[in-house]
Amino acid sequence: MERKRILTGDRPTGLLHLGHYVGSLRNRVRLQDEYECFFIIADLHMLTTKNTTEDIAAVADNARGMVLDYLAAGIDPAKCTIFLQSAVHETYELALLLGNLVTVPRLTRVPSIKDMARAAMLDVEAIPFGLLGYPVLQAADILLPRAHLVPVGKDNQAHVEVTRELARRFNNLYGEVFPIPDDLVQGDSLPGTDGQAKMSKSIGNAIFLSDDAASVRKKVQGMYTDPNRIRADIPGNVEGNPVFTYLDHFDSDRAVVEELKERYRAGKVGDVEVKERLARTLNAFLDPMRERRAYYASQSGLVDEIIYEGSLRMRQEAAETMRIVKKAMGLSGTFNRIARKAEERAKKLGRAAAARAGEPA
Repeated sequence: MERKRILTGDRPTGLLHLGHYVGSLRNRVRLQDEYECFFIIADLHMLTTKNTTEDIAAVADNARGMVLDYLAAGIDPAKCTIFLQSAVHETYELALLLGNLVTVPRLTRVPSIKDMARAAMLDVEAIPFGLLGYPVLQAADILLPRAHLVPVGKDNQAHVEVTRELARRFNNLYGEVFPIPDDLVQGDSLPGTDGQAKMSKSIGNAIFLSDDAASVRKKVQGMYTDPNRIRADIPGNVEGNPVFTYLDHFDSDRAVVEELKERYRAGKVGDVEVKERLARTLNAFLDPMRERRAYYASQSGLVDEIIYEGSLRMRQEAAETMRIVKKAMGLSGTFNRIARKAEERAKKLGRAAAARAGEPA
């Protein structure tokens, strides 16, 4: 039996951090052995909020850095297809066709659109057409490889629902072409080092997968803990404390972590000792990633080759999907009929011209 397909990915806006690992990357490493995986470098999605010449010029380097993070985390390019969204021209084509199957009011009800506009500091009235159509472009990404499963965070579930609606509407109008994809809500969110609910590179509260040991140690030392605990002998809160949240995710010695929690609640251990434990834990976790990242980075041109070959593979899949789509819609038939008439006329004109010149037709 052929394996079912997955489509997921990231916008190339910078390096990936521990929040990305917890939220998606570790899940992708597992899924690549169970599914046929397509991982998209979503540079067209980036343009909905970052579209200056400087933003676009940074895509190549950001994409390379992001793919290095993929490889460091354990994603194997031999097991999956990593591709650049803008290199697959059928993406634009399918997005246009799908855009005719959804209404503006439906898109305005997608909760994350307004959230994305606020994050980009845009007034609701100033939302560009591209941002409003973000879920339609995402539907094209998902449907081009005819994916069966889409791993997403909770904030993107509504986008996948739009994809399902578009796939059903297309199939009802033109015949069964697309599988109806399911979403796979994945991963936990990891709080930022400043205590914010979510780690974010734009806020500056992130520990990156590519950080060296000294950078990790410095960021951990400056982490938010319990603001009411001004001395080590004051009982502290473990719940909602980012240091312990990170230990729960990354420290495999559960007995030590639970013992630290008990001492912290009782005011018998200081923040310094707990943070030192976390810094050692994170660096031990990241060391194998650093080694893999250094290896792949040392192979000149390898990352570019992975992106290039993955994009060529995706182009083949996309071309086949669009051939099926156009045939189902009758678009290819329209052009073929016109082409036949044009060819017949050309042949007739060719024979007439030859006869006038006294030459055999």
